Amino acid sequence: MKMRAELVFVPVPAMGHLVPMVEFVKHLLDRDEQLSVTILVIKLVFGPAVHTYTQALATANTNTRIRYIHLPQVETPPPEQLLKSPEKLFSDFLESNKSHVESAIADHVLSSSSSSFVELAVPLFLVSCFTFPIAIPKLNPSSTKSDPDYSIPSYANPVPTCVLPSALFNEHGGYTSSLNNARRFRESKGIIVNTFTELESYAMNSFSLEVPPVYTVGPLVDLIGQARVQSDDRDKIMKWLDEQPPSSVIFLCFGSLGSFSPAQLVEMASGLEQSGLRFLWSIRRPPQKDTFSMPNDCGEEDYEDVLPDGFLKRTQGRGMVCGWAPQVEVLAHKAVAGFVSHCGWNSTLESLWFGVPIVTWPIYAEQQINAFEIVRELGLGVELRLDYSANPFGNVVDSGDLVTAAEIERAVRCVMDTENVVRERVREMGEKSRKALVDEGSSLASLVCLVEDMLGKN
Repeated sequence: MKMRAELVFVPVPAMGHLVPMVEFVKHLLDRDEQLSVTILVIKLVFGPAVHTYTQALATANTNTRIRYIHLPQVETPPPEQLLKSPEKLFSDFLESNKSHVESAIADHVLSSSSSSFVELAVPLFLVSCFTFPIAIPKLNPSSTKSDPDYSIPSYANPVPTCVLPSALFNEHGGYTSSLNNARRFRESKGIIVNTFTELESYAMNSFSLEVPPVYTVGPLVDLIGQARVQSDDRDKIMKWLDEQPPSSVIFLCFGSLGSFSPAQLVEMASGLEQSGLRFLWSIRRPPQKDTFSMPNDCGEEDYEDVLPDGFLKRTQGRGMVCGWAPQVEVLAHKAVAGFVSHCGWNSTLESLWFGVPIVTWPIYAEQQINAFEIVRELGLGVELRLDYSANPFGNVVDSGDLVTAAEIERAVRCVMDTENVVRERVREMGEKSRKALVDEGSSLASLVCLVEDMLGKN
């Protein structure tokens, strides 16, 4: 009888990290019946969505080879730190959970192992964007966003300094935290990446022997997760889309932390109105200025307060405004033909999977360099902005850098143009993304190698 191998996952307590990790776990378990998985869930006081999501997964879980263990709550660093350096806060918070992680492994994993000797190897890492963290040590900590373009081996084109993650220019611990994380990549046994070779072939070919093995296992897309959510909002959205002509709707959605100032919302509304296009627009209320709070979904009673007078009436029939939106279901709908996005990596892969081209509007974290890759490196999107930036935890109200209605109108018209060559490129890449995960696909082959390496077969 074969001995079962136990894998332990410790995801960053954020939906953008947890969802693809759960999808990755499902792929692993499908590949080898010897594997079982324990996911250690770190509780974040100001991130209740993670707790709700994992509780729902655990309740619905019928697979005896996967379990979720919620770690004890630890004291959260002052939330005001998010206004100074989100990277430093999360780094400190994860460090404070280390003892609970070690205890959970000892109590729940090692104690149930039938092996008389268990070796705790250096952790494997699942990351959303793998090319840049490896290059961070080459940066000068005194660099600024106005410096000349930066040469990064994994990118074919020089990278504008203005699209590098803002953490690298943060003097409140963000740069140091990023540098430490980059060093951990090089110390790992391997780097697991949510991408596929056909999408980032240049980057894959650029790695040197100094880098640990890289396993491309994506795209990791949760195709049914949001479909489980039944709500009046979802039903209204899907009913409205069903009533629209095929390939006629531009979808605007900016993730759980994406919000804009009142002045920017006015420009967005004006641009959409002037375009004459059909649209579905997900809006979140920004946090108050210089106070810690999270963006909130807008309800129907809020729309008149945040949008120009008469906008909803003038666009009635061809436009729909909502708060939360089931993004995957929307992108999969035949009526949707364009996506104005914050360029989060999960959203990028979802749009490619369904063959929907992106208009780039990055906001925070690595989204600017994602936008650069989408437009300049891969030719899979339409550039609205590459370097737009705002702290989603409190400073967006006075961002000051307005994207004008004219810019927005131009970009959405461009992406919806049926003659735009980007549309065909995205369609082709969507087909490649699906093939990567089937028999003889690049990501499936990489996953097989990963499992063999984990089990010591290589």
